[in-house]
Amino acid sequence: MIALLQRVSQARVTVAGEVVGEIGTGLLVLVCAEPQDSLLQAGKLVDKLLRLRLFADEAGKMNRSVVDVQGGLLIVSQFTLAADVSSGNRPGFSGAAGPELGRTLYEAVLRLARERHAMVAAGVFGADMQVSLVNNGPVTIPLRFS
Repeated sequence: MIALLQRVSQARVTVAGEVVGEIGTGLLVLVCAEPQDSLLQAGKLVDKLLRLRLFADEAGKMNRSVVDVQGGLLIVSQFTLAADVSSGNRPGFSGAAGPELGRTLYEAVLRLARERHAMVAAGVFGADMQVSLVNNGPVTIPLRFS
């Protein structure tokens, strides 16, 4: 499973002009399932999202988690994180899980996150989404679980 985290002061996802997910301070999480992934990787991702210390403490050091700051999670599916651009100029996406597995694991990440954290918003799997954000820092962290 591949994820790209961005610490944000605000983020929102719209589909067909309608806001479907929105947070203030927190993490925008772009998620891509890979063919070999299972619920194990989904659980590891959620564990990491809730524990990573990416927010400043009183001394200005990144020492607080999204839980500590009572921030939101905006979780968005994005199969293009598995893009292969090693040959040619058109990306290949065979490294991403197929739609059925991708949806199952994305929904598992959402369910696990919602079970463990109060503020979780989401995009719409497979939709043409527009994501807007204010990246705070900027702080952007790539993650990969296999």
